[in-house]
Amino acid sequence: MAFLSIGELARRTGLTVKTVRFYADRGIVPPAGRSRAGHRRYDATAVARLELVRTLRELGLDLATIRRVLDREATLAEVAAAHTEALDIQIRTLRLRRAVLSAAARYGSTPQEVQHMRELAELGARERRALIDDFLGQVFGGLDGFAGLARSLTPELPDDPQPAQLEAWIELAGLAREPAFRDLMRQLAERHSDDRDPVLLRRDPVALVRDEAGPAMAAGLDPASPSAGRVVTAVLTRYPVRERLEAQLEAARDPRRERYLELLSVVNGWPAPERLGPVLGWFLTALRHR
Repeated sequence: MAFLSIGELARRTGLTVKTVRFYADRGIVPPAGRSRAGHRRYDATAVARLELVRTLRELGLDLATIRRVLDREATLAEVAAAHTEALDIQIRTLRLRRAVLSAAARYGSTPQEVQHMRELAELGARERRALIDDFLGQVFGGLDGFAGLARSLTPELPDDPQPAQLEAWIELAGLAREPAFRDLMRQLAERHSDDRDPVLLRRDPVALVRDEAGPAMAAGLDPASPSAGRVVTAVLTRYPVRERLEAQLEAARDPRRERYLELLSVVNGWPAPERLGPVLGWFLTALRHR
């Protein structure tokens, strides 16, 4: 390969003459010799160095780091590993910011609420766990036999969450800290605990209504029709305390409860949960017509 001038080197590498001269002046691409007139001349090594410089610059590496690679003070593998780690941190930070801004845009939040969302998004794994443990402790504390249910209600945000998971965590954590939602879930747990009394032998009213009323609603049966009365009778035969049944179903179909379960499935990467609000509403309408 013949010696190349700066202009020829620029054409060979696809860079501008100004860019090549910039790298040459900083010693990143040293000349292989000079012409009789004293102009710098370059060989194949310069082409290879410039192509590597261009690639690394496009990947975001700074010139100081690139010089260390070219001068063999650090291997390309070492630099790539360090830069990958730095990019991972930047990506996590950008995902966090995106999640907060997306939530703020969706809910039309105040500056105080945005700050609150940002704090929730920035919680570490131990802090997230402490928040959820406190929430579930208030919901199930002192009640026996709920360890499995508590685990099923525990969000596990991955170390490298997707934007949707991070957004879901922000909203879920906000719900978990809300006193009114905690009270609602506690009431459900206490009633469910009573319904598990071996003397009363009651069945979970939500599951009972889902199984009995679900097919009727799916068939398009009017809850105010006489035919819906058979569904009501079937449920009341298994769960005869009408006032308690109505209260439990009203609490169970609270939109906040269903929203928590939806968000939980997103955070944990689970399939979307079954929506029980419609069937519970159908049955309550049928119940109040009897």
